[in-house]
Amino acid sequence: MSTTECGTDLKLVKAPATAPAAVQTAVLVRIKSAWRAVRNRIAAYPISELDDQMLDDIGLSRRDVVTALDRSGALDDPSLLLARAARERARTRFARPPAR
Repeated sequence: MSTTECGTDLKLVKAPATAPAAVQTAVLVRIKSAWRAVRNRIAAYPISELDDQMLDDIGLSRRDVVTALDRSGALDDPSLLLARAARERARTRFARPPAR
């Protein structure tokens, strides 16, 4: 048997996923996403107990934390809103003044 004969026997194209496997994968992705959101929501509650100085150190205000927890539902991830608020505050906080 030559090398070229071995190469032709290889299946290099992935077989299309069957419907039950695709559904199962989609369900697992949603479960993982919901679990991550719940875990991040649980982690966000202690952030709301930090004092204003500590919140300022991480680039947040108390209003940002309360808004993120109120806006996001039970299975939504508040950490996305918190990260966005911290980025926006960093842009405005450390931005250079416009040149005159």
